[in-house]
Amino acid sequence: MAKTLILILGDQLTPDLSSLRGVAPGEAVVLMAEVVGEASYVRHHKKKIAFLFSAMRHFAEELRLAGWQVDYVQLNDAGNCGSLAGELLRAAERHGAAHIRVTEPGEWRVLQGLQALDTALDIEILPDDRFIASHAEFNSWAEGRKALRMEYFYREMRRKTGLLMDGEQPEGGQWNFDHDNRKAAARDLLMPQPLRFAPDAITREVIDLVDARFADHFGTLEPFWFATTRADAEAAFAHFLKTALPHFGDYQDAMLAGEKFLYHAVVSLYLNCGLLDPLEMCRAVEAEYREGRVPLNAAEGFIRQIIGWREYV
Repeated sequence: MAKTLILILGDQLTPDLSSLRGVAPGEAVVLMAEVVGEASYVRHHKKKIAFLFSAMRHFAEELRLAGWQVDYVQLNDAGNCGSLAGELLRAAERHGAAHIRVTEPGEWRVLQGLQALDTALDIEILPDDRFIASHAEFNSWAEGRKALRMEYFYREMRRKTGLLMDGEQPEGGQWNFDHDNRKAAARDLLMPQPLRFAPDAITREVIDLVDARFADHFGTLEPFWFATTRADAEAAFAHFLKTALPHFGDYQDAMLAGEKFLYHAVVSLYLNCGLLDPLEMCRAVEAEYREGRVPLNAAEGFIRQIIGWREYV
């Protein structure tokens, strides 16, 4: 019996991904592939490549522990053709797969590449429901409007999720506390810093790989202190909630020479690759406000970035 092949992309490192649902692990093979085409269609920063490859390798192990058969193609594997399309075709032949499942890519370029394979493979592209608004919901909201203002879309997302709502009204009597988020930061020796992690063996191997294969890309690989597992990404976000969120609202727009992070979370990379869930993050921030540990302008300012700007863009 031919198995289903599930392609998981580097920004889809989420265990309840739509492409994984409704399929028993024994009935499918998960394909993940490090390909030079995705790392070099533009010259990505070396740290970005290292982060994604390491996070992908760790996620593959997470899936194996959950019972999935994972076919993981590393960058230096013999026969690696260097493109997602090529690796998908090779894997389909390798496993005798009659059906391909994939969650909709976030990049139009990648989506078009998969759609172009539809004549050679039976590809089912499933919605990426890690976003709060579906394409249909956004189109319905946008239809007939003379101007597409994020502020009004954001209000719809507040109503849908119930985040920071007091019945039918916004918590605190207003939707947006942006005018309270523009204070100038003062230099502070106790300013919080993002949680850092020492690279493990998998990450060290990836750093060496990127150093060898992408030497002409910009940026440096050291120091490398990013989380590359779900547990560490969650720990990094929990650290932000405790140490920086209380002042995030006040200094959200501030800049200070010599200070790279101020009161920012520095977790967008974890969110964008799927190690953190946007709605869970927003609920955790709301809980901090409800428990009286952070002011409303901090909670609203952070939540607006996720269910407002991120969803809108």
